[in-house]
Amino acid sequence: MSKLTKNQKLALSKVEAGKTYTLKEAAALVKEVTTTKFDASVDIDVRLGVDPRKANQMVRGVVSLPHGTGKQVRVLALVTPDQEAAAKEAGADYVGLDEYIDKIKGGWTDIDVIITQPAIMGKIGALGRVLGPRGLMPNPKSGTVTNDVPTAVKEVKQGKIDFKVDKAGIVHTSIGKVSFEPEQIRNNAKEFVATLIKLKPTAAKGTYVKSIYLSSTMSPGLKIDPKSVDEI
Repeated sequence: MSKLTKNQKLALSKVEAGKTYTLKEAAALVKEVTTTKFDASVDIDVRLGVDPRKANQMVRGVVSLPHGTGKQVRVLALVTPDQEAAAKEAGADYVGLDEYIDKIKGGWTDIDVIITQPAIMGKIGALGRVLGPRGLMPNPKSGTVTNDVPTAVKEVKQGKIDFKVDKAGIVHTSIGKVSFEPEQIRNNAKEFVATLIKLKPTAAKGTYVKSIYLSSTMSPGLKIDPKSVDEI
């Protein structure tokens, strides 16, 4: 195990062992305990009281973060020729169809999101082996298969993200950057948790939001009191 640097020791000293923070406290502290030289991502992990193995307890959805993610999202729009100009104007980084399908078949996946039209999904189905493991397969539930491609592109560029509970019942996603103001981190976290609560399956029993942790790349995790998320 590598030794802790002076900055890492200082960061750890600011985190009280066993303490549960309010969201407001954690949003400010996560900036202080980050020691990376780059603009690290701020991540949130929410453990839910669901059994993801059961279809009626699956939690999956999309959320538009008020302040975006801080990331430059590379969008590929796979559209018919008549939609190309609108997709480009909306901000898509790559626009086309057959030529990009061939590139993906050849192993190209230098993108973050693919948005396409329902009529084209037949062609894209063959790319499942390449796109599926990388989480790039377009899906109507995440809004990436739509007849209104320009709007979908704009929303993704502005901070719309999709998420899905994992096998352990945890939803993990990035909600910003360390360079964000604490209030921006807090607002994004509140919007994300509020969206999760709206998606609570009727089959889920007992405590729904079991725990919330906020962290940044390589920082300690900060445990948050779920009740504090609603505080003004």
